[in-house]
Amino acid sequence: MPRDRTAAALGSSLFFALAPGVVAGVIPWAITGWSGSGWPVPGAVVTALAAAVLIHAFVRFVIEGIGTPAPVAPTQQLVIGGLYRWVRNPMYIAVVSCVLGQAAMFGSLALLEYALALMVVFFSFVRWYEEPALTRQFGAEYEAYRRAVPGWFPRARPARVPPATS
Repeated sequence: MPRDRTAAALGSSLFFALAPGVVAGVIPWAITGWSGSGWPVPGAVVTALAAAVLIHAFVRFVIEGIGTPAPVAPTQQLVIGGLYRWVRNPMYIAVVSCVLGQAAMFGSLALLEYALALMVVFFSFVRWYEEPALTRQFGAEYEAYRRAVPGWFPRARPARVPPATS
């Protein structure tokens, strides 16, 4: 039975609070207490821009994919619009960027190390779980998308990827 967008929005909101909310909010707070001296303005700008990217990516999952980023409630359609035309993993990049922004704001070497560890975990998860799962779910459509759009370093121009089929 297909999920509707309301259920997708609710599920995505819950997942947003539990996953990026904890990883890019609660854990950095636990590490720093959100205190320290660093570069508050540049760090805040990076954090805010990364949060905007993250929100955009979650919205794409609801509107375009009719599902959530959570592996337990995946999308019905492959999400290839918006920022996903430039890079395949904007959510992971945004979460790491949020942590890096906070590392700059608070001058925290511990948050910098945490961000690097997150990148290793995210890269491994994408490589060993997410890409095979998307290949199984979307087949040739995902493989064409994967060839057209880089995983981690955004294209200079958006890819011309045909819209996902119903």
